[in-house]
Amino acid sequence: MPTLLLRLAGPMQSWGTSSRFDQRDTGKEPSKSGVVGLLAAALGIDRENWTDLEPLTRLAMGVRHDRPGIPRRDYQTAGCAATDTIIRADGSQAKDGGVVSERFYLSDAVFLVGLEGQDGALLRRANDKLRNPTWPLALGRKSYVPSEPIWLDEVQGAPLREVLARWPWIASPRRGETPPEKLLVSLDSKDGSGVLRMDQLLSSFAERRFGARFVRSEWIPFPREGAHAPA
Repeated sequence: MPTLLLRLAGPMQSWGTSSRFDQRDTGKEPSKSGVVGLLAAALGIDRENWTDLEPLTRLAMGVRHDRPGIPRRDYQTAGCAATDTIIRADGSQAKDGGVVSERFYLSDAVFLVGLEGQDGALLRRANDKLRNPTWPLALGRKSYVPSEPIWLDEVQGAPLREVLARWPWIASPRRGETPPEKLLVSLDSKDGSGVLRMDQLLSSFAERRFGARFVRSEWIPFPREGAHAPA
């Protein structure tokens, strides 16, 4: 089946799946709901439009950790000064000591993401729109913009794992850095084995209902075809 490739690289990325209120988490790799949301932004699919969004949720996803990144914490406050006033969601005002928020993210991460499906036309359309997206693209949060184009190449006519195993390393080497001997790959599990993740969209983003997805991880040899992928 054909496979669409995405390059997710940036100084800051966040892929939360269990964030609540003032605590914003991040996973160690892109979530499926986050990647589907990124494609929806490129295609111009409204957050209430489940009809056009649903085919994207049926794509199988794989992630290759070309540079895993470093987990970081961003400590934020709002309205914590004695003279500050907080405006609540209902429009009322309060002077209750302000809001403290911890927001976790990945620093300097680079991921190669593959999406596999039977609908080649959908993948090609998504690939074209990544080059000229309808709405701005972000890496999990609106302020986390990519440092390199997400669009990578034409849709590949090969299975997901095969493409991820052979595609050249997309992380720019640092001075004095030695390329790793192997790379971690996470793939959708078809037999229910692996780690359970609650990032499978079951409804539109407006309704925000998520189901279970099983993911298995494995190590693959470092691809030796070249040091860089086509831009």
